[in-house]
Amino acid sequence: MPKSVIITCAPTGGIHTPTMSPHLPITPTEIATASIEAAEAGASIIHLHARHPETGKPDPRPELFQQFMPVIKQSTDAVINVSTGGGLGMSMDERMLAATTTSPEMASLNVGSLNFGIFPMLQKYTEFQHDWERPFLEMTEDFIFPNTFGTIRYAIEKLGGEHGTRFEFECYDLGHLYNVKWFVDQGLIKPPFFIQMVFGILGGVGADLDNLMHMHTIADRLFGPENYEWSVLAAGRHQMPFATQAALLGGNLRVGLEDSLFIGKGELATSNAQQVRKIRDIVENLGLEVATPAEARERLALKGADRVNF
Repeated sequence: MPKSVIITCAPTGGIHTPTMSPHLPITPTEIATASIEAAEAGASIIHLHARHPETGKPDPRPELFQQFMPVIKQSTDAVINVSTGGGLGMSMDERMLAATTTSPEMASLNVGSLNFGIFPMLQKYTEFQHDWERPFLEMTEDFIFPNTFGTIRYAIEKLGGEHGTRFEFECYDLGHLYNVKWFVDQGLIKPPFFIQMVFGILGGVGADLDNLMHMHTIADRLFGPENYEWSVLAAGRHQMPFATQAALLGGNLRVGLEDSLFIGKGELATSNAQQVRKIRDIVENLGLEVATPAEARERLALKGADRVNF
C-alpha cells in the first residue's frame, strides 16, 4: 500500500513582499490564523517565518515567533517547523536564533550555497508599499545565499544535538543531495531524515519534471529509499504540477504562499488553506491519503510537541 502524503504548508516565507499580494500573512495574528487554517485543511507540518508586523520585512526576532507559535500549538496538532533560512541577507546567527530559542520539533536547513535571484520580480511592479521592498529585490542580482559546510555542521550539532530538533533539508540543486550524503557518512545525519527538493528558484535547479525525476533517482541511490522521506516544492506556477508529481511518485509535498502567491493562472490565492485544500483534493482524487500530524511525527521520528520551548 502507498504511504500517506505529508503536506507541508509554508504560510509566509521571506521572499515575497507585501506589495505582491494583500493575502500574504504579515502580523503574528495573521500568521497564526493562516497556519491554523492550513492545518485544518490538511497540512500536517507548518513551516514558519516571521515578519515585522508593520512593514512586512522578514524578521528573525524570537519574540515575534513566540507571539504565534504557542497559538498554533494550542489550536492544532500540526508539527511546527521553524525556518533557519530566515530572510536573504541575514547572518547565520540571526537565522538560527528563533529555532535555538524555541527548540521546535523541526527546523528547515539549507544544505548548500547558491545564487538566489528574486530580482526578476522587479519587472512586475512599478511601485511598492514599503521602502525596503525594492532594494531587497535589487540586491539579489549580486547576492550569494551562503550555506557552507561549517554553518551546516553548526546547525546540525546545535539544533539537532542540543535540542533534538530534526530537519527539513532544503536541496536547491543536485549537489545539495551530495552535501547531505557527506553529513550522513560522517554520522551527523541519521535516518529517517526529510529531504525537501526545491525547484524553480533562479540560481537553483530549474522547474523541469525531468529534473525532479533525476533528483529523486539520485536521492534513492545515495540514501536508500528506506532511510529517508522526500518532499517537493516548486516556485510560482510550477507549485501544483510539481506537488502532484511528487504524490504520484510516492513522495510528499509543500505548498503555501511562501512558494507561490497564486491558486490558478493569474488568480491570487486568498489564503494558504485554499492551496492546501486544492492539493488535498488532487491527492485524494488520485486514490491517496493525506498524512495526519501523528503519522508525520512517527515517520520522521520527531521528539513530540511536549518537548518544545513554546
